[in-house]
Amino acid sequence: MATALRRLGPCARMRQPLQNENIRCLTTRDHFGFECLPTQLVTKSLQKGFTFNILCVGETGIGKSTLINTLFNTNLKDSKSSHFYSNVGLKVKTYELLERNVPLKLTIVKTVGYGDQLSKEASYKPVVEYIDAQFELYLQEELKIKRSLADFHDSRIHVCLYFIAPTGHSLKTLDLITMKSIDSKVNIIPLIAKADALSKSDLQRFKSNVMRELISSGIRLYQFPAYDETSAQASASTDGLLPFAVVGSMEEVKVGKRMVRGRQYPWGVLQVENENHCDLVKLRDILLCTNMEDLKEQTHTYLYESYRSNKLQKLGFTDVGPDNQPVSFQELYKAKRQEFYDQCKKEEAELKQRFMQRVKEKEATFKDAEKELQDKFEHLKRVQQEEIIKLEEDRRKLEEEIVDFYKMKAAFEASQTQVCTNTKKDKDRKK
Repeated sequence: MATALRRLGPCARMRQPLQNENIRCLTTRDHFGFECLPTQLVTKSLQKGFTFNILCVGETGIGKSTLINTLFNTNLKDSKSSHFYSNVGLKVKTYELLERNVPLKLTIVKTVGYGDQLSKEASYKPVVEYIDAQFELYLQEELKIKRSLADFHDSRIHVCLYFIAPTGHSLKTLDLITMKSIDSKVNIIPLIAKADALSKSDLQRFKSNVMRELISSGIRLYQFPAYDETSAQASASTDGLLPFAVVGSMEEVKVGKRMVRGRQYPWGVLQVENENHCDLVKLRDILLCTNMEDLKEQTHTYLYESYRSNKLQKLGFTDVGPDNQPVSFQELYKAKRQEFYDQCKKEEAELKQRFMQRVKEKEATFKDAEKELQDKFEHLKRVQQEEIIKLEEDRRKLEEEIVDFYKMKAAFEASQTQVCTNTKKDKDRKK
């Protein structure tokens, strides 16, 4: 019994009924049993690496690139965009980052020419189409017979940083339309860009106006997780800061005896990592330190699943049959295949019937055209015959006129000869 208890380990031994109080409980010095699972997961994750995809939506020159560089404390090389794009586009860049032996494949998707067109009706459509396209790529990979999801580059957007211009008044119509179009497809975190353009009182008033408009428009923002009482309080305090007022800068400015990242103004220095100046530190904490995995989980568990279920329902797939009984995918596939086959047969028969109808119509048209051409040919033939008869009559008359002419000519010549002969005889008699 003691040998069996020693094999079970100290934790298991505590759950066994102790018959002898003198049995010693030995403790292990190293990890023992399934408590090593977190270590295994950490090792595996470090070997595989992590991915994180960020969508930055905002006007040109509002500070998207500068903020991303500030968040990751690195200079991600990127070309500048102009204001002269005829349509809204997306610029996709992937970077390989390493921080304390933790590899991260970071994909940044930025809007180009957003809000620069005179007509802004379709400015949000490229953003929606891109998000749906990444969901579709993942869905197609899932539906393959030989899947390789472990090696598949997951390009689904995990978070959308929506940059709001610091107007100090309210949101633009384009902002509301865009966020309403994508709130069911991506986690949205609104940001007030270049928040140093507003005073503290104007900034707080602007935040209140923005949140009031978002709530009244029914736009769903990213909900910060609340696992326990502590995290619930942290999430509540974070929700009170929305939208985050951010300022980005990679420049180092001397403040006192230390160098800080910030912006130098005639009235002083704005420190981007000072929570009293802006919300950049709070944004970086929730984006990278505490909620990155939750953002990815929300994207996969809720947003992608919603897209996947809607797409399969549109294709006719369902989990239960007409009698509310579970239906296997194989049976449903066979039924859909038979339905598709019958539909193809029906459409083929309709196409054949339509083709035959069109052939008959064409034949009737050709026959009418042939009859019309035959009538024209007969008419031209009659006209030709009449012309030939007329020409023959004219030729006959002409020939008769020629004969009469030659007769008159012969008579004239004969009379002239007679006149000459008589004249000569008269001359001879006179002599």
